[in-house]
Amino acid sequence: MKNNRKIRYAGLSCVLLCLIGCKTPSVVQKTENKTVPALYADTAADTINTGKIQWRSYFTDQNLVTLIETALQNNQELNITLQEIQIAQSEVRARKGEYLPFIGFNAGASLDKSGRYTSTGSGEATTEIMPGKETPDPLPNYGFGISASWEIDIWNKLHNAKKAALNRYLSSVEGKNFVVTNLIAEIANSYYELLALDNQLEIVNQNIDIQSNALRVVKIQKEAARVNELAVRRFEAQIFNTQSLQFEIRQEIYESENKINFLLGRFPQTIVRNGNSFNTMVPPAVHAGIPSQLLENRPDIKKAEMELIAAKLDIKVAKAKFYPSLGISAGIGYEAFNTKYLLTSPESLMYSVAGDLIAPLINRNAIKASYISANAKQIQAVYNYERTLVNAYIEVANQLSKIKNTAQSYDLKSKQVQALNESIKISNDLFSSARADYMEVLLTQKDALESKFELIETKQQQLSAFVTIYKALGGGWN
Repeated sequence: MKNNRKIRYAGLSCVLLCLIGCKTPSVVQKTENKTVPALYADTAADTINTGKIQWRSYFTDQNLVTLIETALQNNQELNITLQEIQIAQSEVRARKGEYLPFIGFNAGASLDKSGRYTSTGSGEATTEIMPGKETPDPLPNYGFGISASWEIDIWNKLHNAKKAALNRYLSSVEGKNFVVTNLIAEIANSYYELLALDNQLEIVNQNIDIQSNALRVVKIQKEAARVNELAVRRFEAQIFNTQSLQFEIRQEIYESENKINFLLGRFPQTIVRNGNSFNTMVPPAVHAGIPSQLLENRPDIKKAEMELIAAKLDIKVAKAKFYPSLGISAGIGYEAFNTKYLLTSPESLMYSVAGDLIAPLINRNAIKASYISANAKQIQAVYNYERTLVNAYIEVANQLSKIKNTAQSYDLKSKQVQALNESIKISNDLFSSARADYMEVLLTQKDALESKFELIETKQQQLSAFVTIYKALGGGWN
């Protein structure tokens, strides 16, 4: 009868703990919006996606390929990210171990001396271990055994924590892929920028020769009294200006080389390249696919998605802390005051089994705060995912437009350069025959130099657009 009453009280206690623990504060969660437009602006439906092309096939310049391969081995930021993956992987292993039983071995020895006229001392004095022998005083104690503890994961709190850690590990992997994608794009853009500077330097050198020839003609005409000293000085000033530009470009080349060296994780050295191929480079055809492919191609979107899943699981973990937790502990071993009795069975055998049901009753502010904070972080993760998705779409749309516009701009600037090159010869001929003013020659040379620079910059922007669209489509990491 007494046992039935105890069981009934235990059952009522469990129900009471569950009712109290299950009361959680109300929060409003947010669901992410994964909807994207069906197509990019001014593009037809196309399932072929350039972002799925392997980067060695997309970039055909062998010098650039070698630089990228070196960077993927030595870049410090990438190697730091790889260590973050190891950290996240260890977190998964730690979370997995939390919902498995903890088993340990323990051994020890102690010595106790109680006062003779105390309840403990007087009891020990009259206790006989063997006939005619009192309990030793002081009392030693030796023992060893195995102990185990296990929290029963009845609310999936520990299991969800492990799944959250797993998704954060997957997020770190996607973070590494995103770093790889950005690294490849940054090296390719810097490489094309370096080639553009080489070509600008070559144009400056050619222009110095043209201006020097014009200066010689002006000096001859001055001797013939056809022009004055002002014309000579203006032509000299133009040469000095172009020569100073030459040194500015050399400095930019040096800094661009070191920028690439930094990305490759090495100290300054010359970057092997072939600048002569710059003007003849033909960007590959780009297939943007459809916007929904961004969800599977872009590492930053997949990273944001994994973080969102982890944030949702964190809410479940925080909510489970309101519920009662059930723990079981057990131990078995041997204990005796003398080592010669240590393995005596069953006298020296000791064991224990216990179960604990614990639920928070009063002052649950910390748990409430943790739950509300987890929900707020989940909402943040939703906004971050949606922002990443919108940003990815806009990046692709911008680069598709840039590819189209830079191609048309390059064609027009090529015609402009051709026209100005012809005008240089015409102005020089007219000036030689005294049918043109020297200012016309100066302005024509200046315009021709600027147009050639603009043509190279447009070519660089065109190549940069093809690099950036590859990154925007999620290419480079696979």
